[in-house]
Amino acid sequence: QVQLVESGGGLVQPGGSLRLSCAASGSGFSLLTMGWYRQFPEKQRELVATITRGLTTNYSTSVKSRFTITRDNPKNRVSLQMNNLKPEDTAIYYCSAKFYTGEVVDDVWGQGTQVTVSS
Repeated sequence: QVQLVESGGGLVQPGGSLRLSCAASGSGFSLLTMGWYRQFPEKQRELVATITRGLTTNYSTSVKSRFTITRDNPKNRVSLQMNNLKPEDTAIYYCSAKFYTGEVVDDVWGQGTQVTVSS
């Protein structure tokens, strides 16, 4: 079974930076696309950024040029560097991964980490 554990959320002032990290654990799997999503109160979860195993990235328009997603394939980790944070970035951020076990392709989510941007 694949599990994702996130870290790095917290409170930051507008204009500040935070770095989120996510590590995958388990056995017998290969990670495919990994990504970060966020959820605002009473709203659906939305895409922030994704990165393929070949390191091709995709960003939502609202975070492009401010956020950077990176990945360490040997360590099964993905990170999100968030710069110039704005109050509207306040949300719960979730790590996600599509993985392959040799038999099936499935998705897994982390537990979420709160990011609050406020003065």
